[in-house]
Amino acid sequence: MKFHPKFSWTFFLVCLALPVVAGCAATSVLADDQPEIAKDSILINAWTIPSYQKNSDNWSWVPKMEFRVNGPIASGSQLYAEFTLPGSGAWVKFDCKTRDTEKGHSLKTECGGRDVPEDKGATYTGPVDFTIGMRNELAGANSTLYKGKMTVAKVHSNESGPKAANKWVYFVDEDWNLPIGYIFVHADDGPAGMKLPVFTVAFWMRGEATHLEPHLFYQGKEVGKKMYQGEEVGKATCDNEIESETTHFVDNNTPQHAKWERVKCSFYNVRGWDKTGQKPGMFGPPFLLSENPGDYEFKLLWNGHLARSIKFSVSPEGKFDNGIAKANMLGSSRVIVPVQILGDQDGPWKRTEWSTDAFYGNPLTGFSAAP
Repeated sequence: MKFHPKFSWTFFLVCLALPVVAGCAATSVLADDQPEIAKDSILINAWTIPSYQKNSDNWSWVPKMEFRVNGPIASGSQLYAEFTLPGSGAWVKFDCKTRDTEKGHSLKTECGGRDVPEDKGATYTGPVDFTIGMRNELAGANSTLYKGKMTVAKVHSNESGPKAANKWVYFVDEDWNLPIGYIFVHADDGPAGMKLPVFTVAFWMRGEATHLEPHLFYQGKEVGKKMYQGEEVGKATCDNEIESETTHFVDNNTPQHAKWERVKCSFYNVRGWDKTGQKPGMFGPPFLLSENPGDYEFKLLWNGHLARSIKFSVSPEGKFDNGIAKANMLGSSRVIVPVQILGDQDGPWKRTEWSTDAFYGNPLTGFSAAP
């Protein structure tokens, strides 16, 4: 085995003075600058427990999750998550690590999993509702920050023998992620920072995301490649950013081993703009989006085969925001773009799931999947 809300003190004081005012009994007091869940940061896993009601021949699961909250998070606040099973009502509720966070900053947290008592383990599969909330007993406030729905499935473990029939490994279906990608720039690791930001693409893959080769094309010609003495310098690279996988080994016949990964590919020779005021280094100037408006296409080779295509347009000054992320309150500086899935390395996947299940039951408006 392998193992948002900033409390409104004005509202609170009014309620103390006038307890019969309509709305004073509500459990949620929302302010304009309440905390915000970054939708693209939420990840929920089904944490498999190798027992059910103390029977080790029947396995169960509990939820484990991680997410990022954009501040402010006021002193005395406590984030929590609550999950509900159909027909059974409230199932599990647990706190998530919380700390004071100023506006303009964010907190990444995780909770659940092995911290949930084993006697809470369930064998149910199907849709599960959840809520991310925040309470503040100092202020007497309790607010809902996010509501969603996930789909839990199960496959047999890799164990064999007469007692292996009910040793199920559970997972959350993440197919809705595959058609949704992101483009953005991030600060250079050196002193230039956001004066010379690196262009980056992020997207999901189903299975083991290894042997990846990213390429960027501008008006049909590849850009971002520099050579020095016969060797490529500043080569674009891809790294794992988020991973959704099972807590136990699964049967070898399970498609892509019930694993999804979000990959981030950075193009170090492609920059959003250059505001450093410095002369180019020994390898020459980088390719600047700000000076090359027009149509672009990102292509990915996976194990030597074309597997992804992302098309987007850059306007003058290097801007590529299409408004989808802002319209859907993504809570991130990233731009949402459609991803075309090519080839068969992802295996069979649900191609229309994004339209109903995106961001755990909070589908996008204004977004169309690539053909």
